[in-house]
Amino acid sequence: MTGLHDVPLTPDHLRGAVEVERTARSGLLPHRLPAWARTQLPDPQLLMAEAQPAGVRLALRTAATVLELETRATKRVYVGVPPRPDGVYEVVVDGAVVAAGSVGGGDVMTIDMAAGTMTRSDGGTGVVRFAGLPGGAGASGAVRDLEVWLPHDEQTELVSLRADAPVEPAPADGRRRWLHHGSSISHGSNAATPTGTWPAVAAALAGVDLLNLGFGGSALLDPSTARTMRDLPADAISVKLGINLVNADLVRVRALASAVHGFLDTIRDGHPTTPLLVVSSLFCGIHEDTPGPSMPDLEAAREGRVRFVATGDPAEVARGRLTLRVVREQLAAVVAQRSVDDPHLAYLDGTELYGEADAERLPLPDGLHPDAATHRLVGERFAAAAFGPGRPLG
Repeated sequence: MTGLHDVPLTPDHLRGAVEVERTARSGLLPHRLPAWARTQLPDPQLLMAEAQPAGVRLALRTAATVLELETRATKRVYVGVPPRPDGVYEVVVDGAVVAAGSVGGGDVMTIDMAAGTMTRSDGGTGVVRFAGLPGGAGASGAVRDLEVWLPHDEQTELVSLRADAPVEPAPADGRRRWLHHGSSISHGSNAATPTGTWPAVAAALAGVDLLNLGFGGSALLDPSTARTMRDLPADAISVKLGINLVNADLVRVRALASAVHGFLDTIRDGHPTTPLLVVSSLFCGIHEDTPGPSMPDLEAAREGRVRFVATGDPAEVARGRLTLRVVREQLAAVVAQRSVDDPHLAYLDGTELYGEADAERLPLPDGLHPDAATHRLVGERFAAAAFGPGRPLG
């Protein structure tokens, strides 16, 4: 378009990514796990999740009032369920969202929850345009910093950027780095926008720089995730565990404490005195007293709805199957034991962020994931509980 010029994108323009891949299609693909970790854990669910740029944003210094970002999105289509809305891009200036948009088209990942299969088809690129951005005045105006937040749950390959004024990477802003790991809720499932996920809400309120390693379905105490966290710079760290350990039915109580100790040991190898907060699961009625695995509700699917049910047998808890209540007890015990020698370690019960009374007022729409209003509530409560004066990450 007349008046716009190309901006060569580089990894320096990105924040919130662990690694940036130059793709065969000449785009930049942000990753939230390094290549060696992706090679060690070639699980399709994890690979899909880590390539969705939750918390990843372009950090730009410019006087531009018009930006055009060309991307190739990967859309998810669930068999038998109405189409998901396109992912949202948001422009943030001085902490406020000033523009938003979406990109249509792109590659398509078709997921059959009943069959447990994923198939992929290639598509084209799309463009999101932001015009009339505040605070600048074109090529001759005042330069300011802004961020373009990428869709939190839609893989996004960056193809090109165009602007009506010069653009360069924004310099580091001096905020403390908060490194967080968790499940799909930390990833942002059912949040409406990338700045509306609970970690993004908490980071904005606390004034910290978020690096979000929330992976849908994949907070499973993987050693490669712990090693990734060990090697990343961080001023505050949190690990939110529980729901995936139950709904994947991957671990029994005998192995849980040992695995948690090992995960924390690895993080501590790189961050021996960094404030570290272990957070248990939010309240989730289907798994409080019933083990996993959780599975799609086929009756709801036939009605075009996504809903999950717990399929384990509560009688097997006595034989080591996990529920959320069991995991919370185990996590609290591990932290209590370790904190005797580790004064920078703390525990936060996730039901303080979203409890049974909250579930009555703000039920989980699909049985597992909070809606947009609940993401904001959890983010506000976490900011106060974790980053407030005298709090573990403050």
